[in-house]
Order: sequence, then structure tokens, then C-alpha cells
Amino acid sequence: MSDITYGKVATFNTHPDASIPKESPLSVAYNTGSVPAATSGNGILFKEQAFLGHLILRGGAIVLDEAVRKVLGISLPGQPLGLALDENGERSVQWLSPDEWLVIVPGGEELDVEQRLRDALGDAHYAIVDVSGGQTLVSLEGEKVRELLMKSTSYDVHPSNFPVGKAVSVVFGKSNLVLRRPSEERYELVLRRSFADYLYRWILDAGAEYGIGVQR
Repeated sequence: MSDITYGKVATFNTHPDASIPKESPLSVAYNTGSVPAATSGNGILFKEQAFLGHLILRGGAIVLDEAVRKVLGISLPGQPLGLALDENGERSVQWLSPDEWLVIVPGGEELDVEQRLRDALGDAHYAIVDVSGGQTLVSLEGEKVRELLMKSTSYDVHPSNFPVGKAVSVVFGKSNLVLRRPSEERYELVLRRSFADYLYRWILDAGAEYGIGVQR
């Protein structure tokens, strides 16, 4: 059911009824493949941040920046390939292209955030698309994460080239994803649902020598 109609645009709550069980993009891999235990000795800790809200914003930077600051309290990243987070690290805005940004919020907030952004933007020329169902986010932590990344992508992940607050689209294995560095200790992968199983298996294989563990 459409919740609110803005002109010719209808917004929808993409979350299923509570009686319908949700399955993350990695549910099949978890149920049919290997799930190495997470322990204090892991060189890499893998964790899926499932069911987050993902919104694609397109439009002029000035008008979008005003709306995003009003709704989320975050400014658009000031530089290409930039990543900005709120004080709690729960909400982020990432540069994708000169007129395109990815907003990630806690699951269940995306419809409200979309509606508030539309209210703030009014008649401005923009587009907002909820892509939550087609993506998931994986976090990687541990002292051996950079070694795993160097095995998986040709992008230079040395801290001098890939500092905290940077996010890039890369070829990873034989797939594409967004690689982000929100903090010194953590890296994030934003990947398509259809590639999730493949990338999970790739990461487990690439991280096996470092003692990778999966936190569920």
C-alpha cells in the first residue's frame, strides 16, 4: 500500500508485516555453507549489518545538503569519494558521483527519512530511491583486514591512499561493491543482494589463513 503520494511519486513501506519472517541476503550462505566461529583469536571478524535502510539521493548538492542537514544532522561529504557519519556512527551519507549520494540509516527509518527529505526538498529537482531490498552491508574488523583487501581488490588500500572517511567503488574478486572506511578499526562493504553469497564465500576463502570468524 502507498503511504503518502508526493505529486506523481508514491512512497512505500518496504518492510514486510511482522508475521512474515525476514531473510538477509546471506541467509542461504549461512544455512548451507561454512560459518566459522567468532573468537577472540580471529585475525578478521566478519559481520553482516542486515536490514539497514539504503536510499539513493540525486540532485544538486546545495539543495540536497540543506535537506540532509535538516533531516539527519549530517552535511553531504565535502569531497568526492567522501563518507560522513553522525555522532553515533549509525547514519551515513556517501558520495557516489557529482550529483548522487548514498544514505544509510538504521532499518525501519528509511520510509520516515525519505518522507522528511521530500518535505524538506519541496519543489526542488531531485530523486530519491529506496534500494534497501537490493543491498546489504558487511563490516570487517581485525588486524588482518587490510591483507584480505589486498588479496581481493587492486585498489590501493594503504592508509595514505585510503584514510578514514573515504568510500570507493571497486572490483572485488569478480564482482563490484562499495568499499568504505568509517573508522580506523573497521572497513565496510556495501554489496548487491545478488552477489552476497558469492562474496561471502570469496571472503571466507581469502580470510581463511588469517583465522576469519563470522559474527551473527
